[in-house]
Amino acid sequence: MNLGIGIPTLATNFFDPKIKITIHSENGILGMGPYPYEHEVDPDLINASKEVVTVLPGASFVPSSDSFGMVRGKHIDITMLGAFEVS
Repeated sequence: MNLGIGIPTLATNFFDPKIKITIHSENGILGMGPYPYEHEVDPDLINASKEVVTVLPGASFVPSSDSFGMVRGKHIDITMLGAFEVS
């Protein structure tokens, strides 16, 4: 599942841990975990929204060109995007 920038990134804290979901971040993380607790913060691990995140065992990191290739190549099953009103 790809999580878009902004509000969709909040979803990581609400997934049922019994369900296997691999979270993809557009900046090149495949296997992103929930937001870290204060003692888990690694400033080098950020999502596409530039927020600190965790990674799950087996996670991988790829260049953004490959990351977007996963999306464009239809290798990601679900995308959760945010929306906003422009006035």
